[in-house]
Amino acid sequence: MTTLYTQQSRNVFRTWVLMTVFLLLVIAVGWALSVYYGDANILYIAVAFSLIMNVGAYWFSDKVAIASVGAHPADEIEYKELHRIVENLAITAGLPKPRVYIIEDSAPNAFATGRDAKHAVIAVTTGLMQRLERSELEGVIAHELSHVGNRDILVMTVAVVLVGIISVVANIAIRTSMLGGHRNNRNTGPLIAVAAILAMILAPLAAQLIQMAVSRKREFLADASGALLTRYPEGLASALQKIASYQSPMQRASTTTAHLFISNPFGPREAGQFITKLFSTHPPVEERIAALQGMKV
Repeated sequence: MTTLYTQQSRNVFRTWVLMTVFLLLVIAVGWALSVYYGDANILYIAVAFSLIMNVGAYWFSDKVAIASVGAHPADEIEYKELHRIVENLAITAGLPKPRVYIIEDSAPNAFATGRDAKHAVIAVTTGLMQRLERSELEGVIAHELSHVGNRDILVMTVAVVLVGIISVVANIAIRTSMLGGHRNNRNTGPLIAVAAILAMILAPLAAQLIQMAVSRKREFLADASGALLTRYPEGLASALQKIASYQSPMQRASTTTAHLFISNPFGPREAGQFITKLFSTHPPVEERIAALQGMKV
C-alpha cells in the first residue's frame, strides 16, 4: 500500500534513477560519436555535459519550469486571498509556505515545482482564479501542497530539464535527417544516418523516461492527501470537473512540462489526448473524481 513515506522514498529513488539513466545515455551517445569520428574529445565533452546538466537539473530545474510557462510572482496585495489560502493550508500540512506564482493564461490549471519543501513553488493560472470558488481553489492548492509533502516535485521538476534536453537533441537529429534527405553529398550520408538513428532512439525515450520517473499513482495519492487536508473532497472533485471541461489548451502547453500540471494542459482536443496517452502522466479525470466522491473524511 502506498503511503506518504513510501512515496517520498520512491520519488527520491526515481530521481536518482532518472539522473543516472540520463548520465549513461549521454555518455553512450558521446562514446558512439567519438568512435565514429575517431576523436576521444567528444566523449570527454559528453561526460562533462551530462554531469553539468544533472547538477543543473537538481539545483535550477524549478527556475527552468517557471520560466518555460511564463509564470511571475503573485503580488501579495492583488492576490491576497490566494496567499492566505496557501499559507493556511501549508500551516495545516506542516510545510513552509511555498512561493506563489501566477501564469497569465485563461485556461484553468496549476502546478507545484521545486527540489524540496523549502524551495517549493505553487503556480496557478489567472483562469483558475477566475473560474473556481474558494472551496474548489483550496482543493487545488491542497493537491499541489500534497505533491510538495510527498516529494513528487523533486522527480517531476528534474524530469523537466533532463527530458527536455533529450527532446531537443531528438528534434535536432530529426531535422538534420530531414534536411539531409534532400542532399546528395556523399560526405553527409553517414552523418545523416547517425542523426536518423538518434532520432528514432531518443524521441520515444523521452516519453519512456517520464513514464518511468513520474508515476500516474502520484495524482491519486495527491488527490487523497489534498482531500484529507481540506476535509472536503467535493471541493477538489468540483475543481477537476471545471478544469477538465475547459475546451482550449494552455497558451504555452509543452510536453516537457505537461506532467507538472494538475490536469492535461493540452485540453480535450485530439492532439492533446494523443500526447497525454503517449506520455501517460495523468490518470483519467473521471477516475480521479470518482475516487474523490467515494472518499469518507
